[in-house]
Amino acid sequence: MKAILDVHVHTISSGHAYSTIKENIDEAAKKGIKILGISDHAPTMPGSSDIIHFQNLRVLKETINGVRILKGIEANIIDFEGNIDVSDNVLEELDYAIASIHPPCIKVGECEENTNSLIKAMENPYIKIIGHPDDNRVPINYEALVKAAKDNGVLLEVNNSSLNPNAHRVGARENVKTMLRLCKEHEVMIILGSDSHIYYDVGEFANCIDVLEEADFPSKLVLNFTENPLEILGIK
Repeated sequence: MKAILDVHVHTISSGHAYSTIKENIDEAAKKGIKILGISDHAPTMPGSSDIIHFQNLRVLKETINGVRILKGIEANIIDFEGNIDVSDNVLEELDYAIASIHPPCIKVGECEENTNSLIKAMENPYIKIIGHPDDNRVPINYEALVKAAKDNGVLLEVNNSSLNPNAHRVGARENVKTMLRLCKEHEVMIILGSDSHIYYDVGEFANCIDVLEEADFPSKLVLNFTENPLEILGIK
């Protein structure tokens, strides 16, 4: 199956990424990615942009170089109640939001606390995706996570960057396999994210696909392979 979308993509506006929006769009077009989401880190991440950056994403055309552009954000979960560092009035101007736990933005808790923070974040109607729930440094109850994702209609991400052998996240491959087993059992849809921080990683999912094949995960439950992903995301 050919992935047609990548919505976990960073630009220089994240502070620790190295490519422009145009460079990422051009790479997406070259690789046949039809839908590209710009999801820079929200302001609590050290070095990222001020919130005005995200409010001004309205200047982007809907289609550039033949690629549909989605305006997004990777919000930081900042407490165990699932609160994030982006207000609703900003979120409502964007197409989607990813919610992620990043150790620079929250003191990581015990398994129950981390799981609760993710589940509570899913209850925010603007959150479409839970980013990289795969790091041993952030222990999670995967059974509870998957069931909550189904209840709230939120996508769980399989993150290509996390699965890189040189990744800073720990134990991602085994954690992802556990999550996929449960998603398959409960028929919960997932999304592949490149989590690219430089243009040539846009639309790269080789690590994800390797794990999907190993888990014998059905392609019908992978958003990137569906014919109408925007409909599932609730984006017109």
